[in-house]
Amino acid sequence: MRDAGTLIGLIVILAVFGALVPGFFAERNLINILQQSSINACLALGMTLVIISGGIDLSVGPTAALSAVISASMLVAGVAFPLAIAAGFAIGLACGLLNGVLVAHVGLQPFIVTLGTLSTYRALALIYTGGNPVLGLPAGFRAIFNGSLFGLPLAVIIVAVVALIAWIILKKTPFGEYLLAVGGNEEAAYIAGVPIARTKIAAYMISGLLAALAAQILIGRLGAAEPILGNLWELDAIAAAAIGGASLMGGKGSVVGTILGAVILGTMRNGLTLMNVQSFYQLLATGLIILAAMLIDRVTRGRG
Repeated sequence: MRDAGTLIGLIVILAVFGALVPGFFAERNLINILQQSSINACLALGMTLVIISGGIDLSVGPTAALSAVISASMLVAGVAFPLAIAAGFAIGLACGLLNGVLVAHVGLQPFIVTLGTLSTYRALALIYTGGNPVLGLPAGFRAIFNGSLFGLPLAVIIVAVVALIAWIILKKTPFGEYLLAVGGNEEAAYIAGVPIARTKIAAYMISGLLAALAAQILIGRLGAAEPILGNLWELDAIAAAAIGGASLMGGKGSVVGTILGAVILGTMRNGLTLMNVQSFYQLLATGLIILAAMLIDRVTRGRG
């Protein structure tokens, strides 16, 4: 029912912008919305799994930046595409592993841990590059993420495949059940024999991996990587997950809802941009959406 409500919200937003903005429903613009939403959707899928487990990951933006500059510098140095991409993924996994270990084994609060690693990973990206962008990525690498298939950008198709995998993980595997159990009632999950530490660490590692994938998509599109890449990405990812029905209390979330939430944010930004609304009002809208989603979650939980 929550997913249906999110879908109705998306339809209403589309209808409003369709009425206000000439050419909003042009095929090129709709594809542009999907492409713009793909990066946030990728991040938000990982964020959703972390939130379901009862955590939060504020470090996804800096994780993406660190992954991006490492991969980009290797590509510029002539390293083979697969190896450079794999190195970026390894960075994302390592960042997620550190977050997970500090939360699950050291026992620190997820908010504090990822707030600290947000600054740490950003600093590492800046130190590694000297604060300068990495330019001149090979055309062959850019073609991987800038191509199209069946009329859709490859980035959109990649994220759609990731979403399908995430849905299968959450709905059809023991790991998905563990995530819901740990986030819903950690003490009961422990008594039931759920591997709590491994579950939390895996969720953060997946979040780091998807942040790295989002970074690869973006630098492939831009042809460059900056150490300041991913600023405020965590806000967008949390917003998409919250709009889609994920509860920041843990134990609840939806892959379908998260994708719809990311598309809602992408649609709003696209429509507001076409209406020449300044970017800081778009940021205001994102914040208000998060608050509204939390209020809806509180009301529905209270009724439950």
